[in-house]
Amino acid sequence: MVEVDLPSDLLIYKEKIEATIKPFIEIKTKAVDNLSLWQSKFGGFPYFPKGLQYPTDSKGQAMFLLAQINFGETPKLSPFPEIGILQFYISNASDVYGACFESPAKQEDFRIMYFPEVTEDESFLVSKFDFLPKPDVLPIEKQSALSFSLKHAPMSVVDYHFEPTILTIDPKMKYELFKEYQKVYEEYEKLFRSDGHKIGGYPYFTQNDPREFEIYKEEELMLLFQMDTDDEAGIMWGDCGVANFFISEQDLLSKNFSRVLYNWDCC
Repeated sequence: MVEVDLPSDLLIYKEKIEATIKPFIEIKTKAVDNLSLWQSKFGGFPYFPKGLQYPTDSKGQAMFLLAQINFGETPKLSPFPEIGILQFYISNASDVYGACFESPAKQEDFRIMYFPEVTEDESFLVSKFDFLPKPDVLPIEKQSALSFSLKHAPMSVVDYHFEPTILTIDPKMKYELFKEYQKVYEEYEKLFRSDGHKIGGYPYFTQNDPREFEIYKEEELMLLFQMDTDDEAGIMWGDCGVANFFISEQDLLSKNFSRVLYNWDCC
């Protein structure tokens, strides 16, 4: 078990905090002009085999690559794939970056694609993307190369499980008891921030955890991927927000990315 050093106000929660620690893959960005089609990246052009239908949005327009993860380049993290390329596309014609907040798993103006086998023979890949519309309403402005490292962290303070798991209070009482626990919240959040780009682990929000709504509680959803605002990488979600993609563990194990919940929020 990974242990954590805690201030005196949090020592009574030590056992519960350490019980929630789990690994995740931290993602760092670096602006790079030239990347191969199969490399992990934010923005840029995707890995896309010839002969397949390129993803289009509800208006029939080709969508843009938001992120591409080549699991052959990442640390191993169960239950995520060990090989293959996972892609996240969003619509350029949507002023909410392809999200549908009423039905966030509806892949109409965003799309998740997974290629279990990867070829590095460019003759089999689409190399010209002049069919893409002019970039207009996108949260990302340029291409970045990605580097990965395996990290560990306990549950984030904004995770909707936080109150009942660590503070052991009824979520319905969190507003009544907020003043009592305000110092705990503030100290915990400083110690265990959950922002940044990542694969797996615990999410970060500027507003509320969308999984808290009853319609999503039937099936436990874990963080698949998180992309944060990043000035150096030219990424801005609204007013300094963050985007999250969630999936059930069973769907991840079976590499079924058709039911991913996509949400973003900002201050």
